[in-house]
Amino acid sequence: MYKVKEVYYTLQGEGFHTGRPAVFCRFSGCNLWTGREVDRENAICKFCDTNFWGTDGQNGGKYTAGKLSSKIQELWPSKSINPFIVCTGGEPALQMNKHLIDEFHKSGFEIAIETNGTVGLPEGIDWICVSPKADTNIVIRSGDELKLVYPQPENNPTNFINMDFKHFYLQPLDNENHFSNIKSTIEYCLKNPLWKLSSQTHKYLGID
Repeated sequence: MYKVKEVYYTLQGEGFHTGRPAVFCRFSGCNLWTGREVDRENAICKFCDTNFWGTDGQNGGKYTAGKLSSKIQELWPSKSINPFIVCTGGEPALQMNKHLIDEFHKSGFEIAIETNGTVGLPEGIDWICVSPKADTNIVIRSGDELKLVYPQPENNPTNFINMDFKHFYLQPLDNENHFSNIKSTIEYCLKNPLWKLSSQTHKYLGID
């Protein structure tokens, strides 16, 4: 059984696929933070803004691979275009396995994953986006997209430029200094054109 916080249809708000319709499948649990505020201070990743605790979100619950595939098909509005699914969390790699990937592909899904890169991935995922966090051992060092929250004092973008990714994005840290973070991120991208700006457009547009 797969523990899922929520499953919902929306537009991808950030990174390479910004603006693309997708079904988001948010898996419960993470290896860098419990998801409970009482534990945030001692967590490895302290700035996460996502609720991935439990299974009580929209369409949340415990699913078999077949039932989860059916739920995603139910939410996808088009019969002529195969569903694009974004597996996220928390840390989806804690639960994603070959059986689930095969079930999704059997139903014609295109599968993307958003991972912190600290857990190995099964084969067959169509789009791999790694978002590194400070003080972690990155084991996924190649993929389609590397998306780094900026600035992180412990995570300099130069630490990642030799990794084998097709696209490199910097995304401004959303905290009390958000506007100055946006400015510094833009300045960094202009000075270092390997990096492209990723903005969390879903927050500006008021969508999930």
